Amino acid sequence: MSQIFTPPTDPQAAIAAYRNLNLVGGAHVPVIRGLDVLNPATGAVLGQAAASGASEVDQAVKAAKAAGPLWAATPARARGKAVAAAGRALLEHFEIVAQVLARETGKAIRTECRGEVKTAADILEFYGGLGSELKGETIPFSPRMLTMTTREPLGVVAAIVPWNVPLVLMMLKIAPALVAGNTAVVKASEEAPFATYLAAEILMQYLPDGVLNVINGTGAECGAALTAHADVAKITFTGSEAVGETVYKAGAERIVPVSLELGGKSPMIVCEDASLEKAVAGAMSGMRFTRQGQSCTAASRIYVHESLYETFIAALRAELDQLVIGDPLDEATDIGTIINAKQAAVVAGYVAEAEATEGATVVRCGQPPVGMGLSPDLFAMPTLLLDLPEDHACVQDEIFGPVAVIQKWSDYDDVIARANDSRYGLAATVWTENLSRALDATSRLHAGYVQVNQNLTIQPNVSYGGFGRSGLGKEASLEAMLAHFTRSKTIVIAMD
Repeated sequence: MSQIFTPPTDPQAAIAAYRNLNLVGGAHVPVIRGLDVLNPATGAVLGQAAASGASEVDQAVKAAKAAGPLWAATPARARGKAVAAAGRALLEHFEIVAQVLARETGKAIRTECRGEVKTAADILEFYGGLGSELKGETIPFSPRMLTMTTREPLGVVAAIVPWNVPLVLMMLKIAPALVAGNTAVVKASEEAPFATYLAAEILMQYLPDGVLNVINGTGAECGAALTAHADVAKITFTGSEAVGETVYKAGAERIVPVSLELGGKSPMIVCEDASLEKAVAGAMSGMRFTRQGQSCTAASRIYVHESLYETFIAALRAELDQLVIGDPLDEATDIGTIINAKQAAVVAGYVAEAEATEGATVVRCGQPPVGMGLSPDLFAMPTLLLDLPEDHACVQDEIFGPVAVIQKWSDYDDVIARANDSRYGLAATVWTENLSRALDATSRLHAGYVQVNQNLTIQPNVSYGGFGRSGLGKEASLEAMLAHFTRSKTIVIAMD
């Protein structure tokens, strides 16, 4: 872009700056139609974002395609330096971006939003340092032939991001794509687009016009047009299982590569020798309660050995009761809101189904929020579901709310089988002081991301991705950049 962009210091001004427009070709491009974006905490209209259709999608893809040749020809280390510099700039402005993010997602500013922006910046810096790793190899095919492979960019990458952690998941897509020499069109989440726009405009100061473009609209109109566009060479999507199927089919129709990060129902196995204190802390962080449980990796199936079961539940409940549920912008708040009324109804429906199940127990924790102007309907209490059968919908389905199922176990082989009894396979954790058992469990659990005695979120340089219905491909690593954002070309040169 031709001039330095200085973000507004007022969050509402930053939101208003993106009213009914896209970021295309390094410029603000107005869009005729708009979508209201609500503040989940109050129910009030926060702002209006673009409602892009096929013509706006085409404009963005054309801008990305036009910028592609020059960007691909830029030395890889120079591309990396630009992406890393963009990450440092994002970090400099993390507070205003976090303030916008809290308003549109309903996530607490202190426990969630500031950390998300900082992690997003870290991802950019991490990938920025990997430009030198876009290497091919030489092959000893014949002494009289020079045989080698090279890595090339794919072209225009369509990156579709969700509302729960939009900035981190956007950076996991665009950072490796850009360093590898691709250009990108990001489809923001229509539920929470403004922080995506603001972060992208900060990044764009360090990139040639058209290398990064951001559009907004519904999945049915904007998303469908983007995944079907003839000039999109790669699709990377994070979101629901059902939409992932649609995206995968769109890619298959044009035979373009697709990577998917979808749902999860992650098991957490607490063994009899586990540290109770560590395990309870792991459940608190692993269930992502401060994110309202709106996480694909949430440890929402907790299997506790019978010798610790009652004590574990009591300790976990005591910790949850201390969390402050309230205004996401209040520095005292630990837990904010569910993203919208539709999702809140889904969460409430699952809890009601558990309550109607004979023999089951529903434990609600914490206190409803108290505050002027807050919309109580979207504040969900952390909830523990006990004594449900293994085939119950609450045990098998991704609820995507602050709801954890806690099950008792006594036989180790049986609990491994129960943990694996899921169509998902994103993440899992094991809590034990026995090294042999830890190694055995990590080898037997059907999940792409298995941890022992910890429950970390996505970390740069740690390969992340699931099995089964949790998706296809990996993120957050050099492996992911090479596998998903480059193509390998074999070159054979006769020496005679």
